[in-house]
Amino acid sequence: MTPRKLALAALVALASLAAATAAQASSLRGNGAVYVLSNGAAGNSVLAYTRNDDGSLTAAGSYATGGSGTGAGLGDQGALVLTADGLRLFAVNAGSASVSEFQVTGNSLKLRSVVASNGQTPLSVTVHGDLLYVLNGSGSITGYRLVGNGLEPIPGSSRQTGAGASGPAQIQFSPDGSWLAVTEKGSSTIDTFAVGANGVAAAPVTTASAGGTPFGFDIDAAGHLLVSEAAGSASSYSVGADGHANVISGAVATFQAAPCWLVATKDGRFAYTANAGAGNISRFGIGANGSLTLLDAGTPAASFGAGSHPLDLGVSLDGQFLYNLTDGLHRISGFRIAADGTLTSVGTLGGLPVGAEGIAVS
Repeated sequence: MTPRKLALAALVALASLAAATAAQASSLRGNGAVYVLSNGAAGNSVLAYTRNDDGSLTAAGSYATGGSGTGAGLGDQGALVLTADGLRLFAVNAGSASVSEFQVTGNSLKLRSVVASNGQTPLSVTVHGDLLYVLNGSGSITGYRLVGNGLEPIPGSSRQTGAGASGPAQIQFSPDGSWLAVTEKGSSTIDTFAVGANGVAAAPVTTASAGGTPFGFDIDAAGHLLVSEAAGSASSYSVGADGHANVISGAVATFQAAPCWLVATKDGRFAYTANAGAGNISRFGIGANGSLTLLDAGTPAASFGAGSHPLDLGVSLDGQFLYNLTDGLHRISGFRIAADGTLTSVGTLGGLPVGAEGIAVS
C-alpha cells in the first residue's frame, strides 16, 4: 500500500473510531436524564429521571451517595454537576463534608468514589476536563483531578474565598477552564480565581457585585458571567486579564421577588432566573457582548403559583428543554424551549423529598 493510501486508511479508521465513540455516548444518554439530590440527613441520594421524547420525565431510581445531606435548603446553586459528555455525575454531601462521583451508564448510576471536601458544608461543584473544584460553605475551595479510580486532591489547590467574603453560593469554571468564579451572598461580592496549567487555583480577585445578594450564575460560551441577584435583578460581566469582573449590564430588574437561580441556554441567546419569592421564571435575552435584556417584564416566562418556591434550573445538553426544581411543590417542572426562548410546559413530576437540592440535566 502506498504512503498516501496508508494515510487515507488511518484517517478513515480515526473517523470510524470517533463516530463509534460519539454513538456510544449518545446511546448511553438516550433521550437524556434529570438528576436531583435528596439532601437527606439520614443518607443522601441522587434521584434519577429519564427524559421521554416529549420532554416528560419517568422515575429511574435512587442512588445512595455514600454521604449525608442536611435535610434543609443549602442556599446554593450547583450541588450536582455532570461532565460535558454526560457520563460522570458529581454530588455534594453537605452533612458529611464530602463529594461523590458516579458513572452514568444508560439509565443507571454507579458510585465510583467519595472524597472529603476539605471544608465544612460543601455547597457547589464544577468540572472542566479532568479537573473538579468544590466550594465549601465554610469559605474555601479545593481542586481534584479525575483519575481512573476516582477523585485525587490536587496539592496546593485549596484557597480561602476573598477577604471579607461571606455567604458563598456557587462555583463554576469558565468555558476554557482558565478561571473559576464564586458568588458571595452575604458580602455581595464575586471572587475569581485564575487556574494554572497544573490545575492549581491562584489567590482570589474580589469585585463588588453590581446588584445585591449575588446568588446563582452561569457563564456562556463567550465567557460572559451572568449572575442572578436575590435583591431583585440580574447582571452580566466580562472577566478581565487581571481577574476583575467588569460590569456589562448592571442590576437589570426582574420586577419579581428573589431571583436566586440562573441558567443560560446552550446557544447563549437566553437566560432564565428562578424567582423563589414570586413563584415564577423570568426570561432574559443575551446580547453578543453579554448584555442582558428582560424579555418578560409584564408576564413571567412561567408561573407556578404562591408558595411554589422554584429553585435550581437546568437546560438539557441538546438545548431543547428547561427543568426546574420547584421546591415548594416538591416536584420537577419541565418546559420546551422555543426558538424565541419562550417556554411551553411538558409536564411535572412530583414526590421529591423536603429539602431536595440541585439539578443536573443531560
